[in-house]
Amino acid sequence: MTAMTIERQRSQYLRDAIMSASPARLLTMTYDRLLVDLNRAEAHQRAEEWSNAQAQLHHAQACIAELRSSLRLGEWDGAAELMGIYDYTSRALTNAVIMRNPALIHECIDLLTPLAETWHRVAAMPGEV
Repeated sequence: MTAMTIERQRSQYLRDAIMSASPARLLTMTYDRLLVDLNRAEAHQRAEEWSNAQAQLHHAQACIAELRSSLRLGEWDGAAELMGIYDYTSRALTNAVIMRNPALIHECIDLLTPLAETWHRVAAMPGEV
């Protein structure tokens, strides 16, 4: 089996996993990828690998945009506060790129990790959201 065939099969597996995931699972997958991106970006910035860090932060911003778009403001009381966290992290990541400041990325990781953990617990509950 060639490397290209293996990569195609891997890509198909990932597409199938996403297409068959429940809404709660999609949410946790987005948070997981967001945190991977942020941890990589922080490491790249600390190593002064600015273009690699920027690429990771760009993808992290796309994850945040996806989380923002999935949020239904009128459906639960905490939605506005969660939107505020998304807005804040988005601005902080933009500033992290401009100022080349890994501490801002770390701050976002600290803010988003407990949210990811909470959504994972919710997704694991019987009759998940």
